[in-house]
This record gives sequence, structure tokens and C-alpha cells, in this order.
Amino acid sequence: MGLPDVRVTVVYCAPGCEDVSEVTLPAGATVGDAIGAAGVLARRPEIGTSPPDAGIWGRSCTLAQSVEDGDRVEIYRPLTVDPKDARRVRAEVRGRRAGRT
Repeated sequence: MGLPDVRVTVVYCAPGCEDVSEVTLPAGATVGDAIGAAGVLARRPEIGTSPPDAGIWGRSCTLAQSVEDGDRVEIYRPLTVDPKDARRVRAEVRGRRAGRT
């Protein structure tokens, strides 16, 4: 008798969009298999044609990573702002505000 199937949630979020799919896969399936089974790349062309960055429960992983029952596979969007630049801008704004008081 084979291993039991696994149920996985595949999630993609963007401004104004939340795509959540539940899929059932055979044991030994990968993150890439889960994304393919969910059909999210066909529904969300903005993700692009190259393999998306993905993770399981907020931890980055490869598309070849095996999934387990109950996993949450997340598809990540590319960063639009470098986090270092964003912190620098926030610090400058706080500095200007502190100087005005």
C-alpha cells in the first residue's frame, strides 16, 4: 500500500489580490508540483513565466522541496523597493520630523 496523499494550501498575494488554493497531491510531491496543481500561474500572469520564488510557511525553499500534509506553499512577488533603501528613507523622514519639534 502506498503512502497517503498530502493536502497543501498554495497562496499568492498582491495588492488587491489574494489567490488561495487547496490541492491534494501524492506523497513525495514538490513545491513545484503544488504550484502547478493549483493553477495559480495560469490565473495570475503577473507572476511571470520564469519559476517563481516560493517558500513553505514563510521560509524560502526551492521548487524541488518536498511538501508535507498541511503545508502552506507561498509564492513570493519580487521586491519593488530595496529594503535597505526603504529603511534609509524612513530614517531620513524621522530625522526631519525630530528636527522640526
